[in-house]
Amino acid sequence: MRGPLPTIIYAGECRITEMSQDAIAGQEIEASEAKVQHAEDRQTVVFRLSGESYGIDIFRVNEIIRMRDITPIPRTEAHIRGLVNLRGKTIPVVDLRIRMGLEVVAETESSRIIVVDSEEGQVGIMVDAVNEVVTLDGQQIEPTPALANDDQTEYVEAVAKREAELVTLLNLDSALAA
Repeated sequence: MRGPLPTIIYAGECRITEMSQDAIAGQEIEASEAKVQHAEDRQTVVFRLSGESYGIDIFRVNEIIRMRDITPIPRTEAHIRGLVNLRGKTIPVVDLRIRMGLEVVAETESSRIIVVDSEEGQVGIMVDAVNEVVTLDGQQIEPTPALANDDQTEYVEAVAKREAELVTLLNLDSALAA
């Protein structure tokens, strides 16, 4: 039997280590035999929605602003709260709680609008509070659990384990898509 191969990149997202050349050459291996770890650390903005922690890639965030008057847009979907004027630029605002089917809670002093880049341009997302900006170690990040169905995970990219909490990492493009 030959010795272990160097780290192999798999699907651009994970590294599989400690596999023998025999396993690569066609012998079946059990998933538990391969140690899987995510390849990259992520800088993430962690925020709260309906009492739970969520995160988005910091490189998608333009700025975080305090709540302000939102001008409603007639005949739009419920999760589209309206428009805000941000230094002369009109930005649509989406309520992620409604979009994701979460419990809607009253706005507080901690409520914020995170202005992000989307496929449609800049969009504001309403959140209950912005907690922090963190670097998540690639080993803390796991794919969405297989037991959850597609409807439940449509907006979820992955889950990160941090100390005593789980942070749901959002697929921002799916969450903002019309």
